[in-house]
Amino acid sequence: MAMDKDWKLTGATAGAAKGNRRSQRERMLSGELYDASDPELSQLRVKAHELCRLFNASSEQERDLRSRLLDDLVPEHGQDVDCMGPIYFDYGCFTKLGSRIFANFNFTVLDTCPVLIGDDVMIGPNVTLATPLHPLRWQERNLRRHEDGSLYDYELGAPITIGSNCWLASNVTVAGGVTIGDGAVIGAGSVVTHDIAPGSLAVGVPCRVIRTITEADRMELPEEG
Repeated sequence: MAMDKDWKLTGATAGAAKGNRRSQRERMLSGELYDASDPELSQLRVKAHELCRLFNASSEQERDLRSRLLDDLVPEHGQDVDCMGPIYFDYGCFTKLGSRIFANFNFTVLDTCPVLIGDDVMIGPNVTLATPLHPLRWQERNLRRHEDGSLYDYELGAPITIGSNCWLASNVTVAGGVTIGDGAVIGAGSVVTHDIAPGSLAVGVPCRVIRTITEADRMELPEEG
């Protein structure tokens, strides 16, 4: 699928606010401070969490059921997406998946900002893609009360883009605002807080590039029999 970085300004912003007033959904997807208790956003989260619950309660043999649930949870996805489960999406509708993606156990996507994943991406167990951010000062971060007494807070976020042909090994966390270039490999346990160049092998906390993947890394495949 095409990696359209302007997607958040098109299909994902359906239901735009009237006049000059921006909806909380628009503010969230644009990386601005927003009220996470907004009714529209709350409804979208409830739907996504219920779809995740149903997916996680299903058997791997129930392929048709899982396919339908994934279609509803992440409408923007390519062909041959295989999630082992359990999976956890905050919204799902703000994530775009390419084709031939494999996600191992405990794949978590907090997509308060758009998450874009290209084709042929391998995702190891316990991988988290976390777009949300919070103010550093407690004065802006702490819970507040609406006039009706209900609690809310102000949050923000930054998008995540993962190019095609990447491999994220087990227990990788990708922070908001990060772009991982095509063909990169992220080593197990890494915390990715900065962009990773295409074709790189990167590891560590924080994750850093240790070298470029080259022809010297070629492995001879067994003959098809």
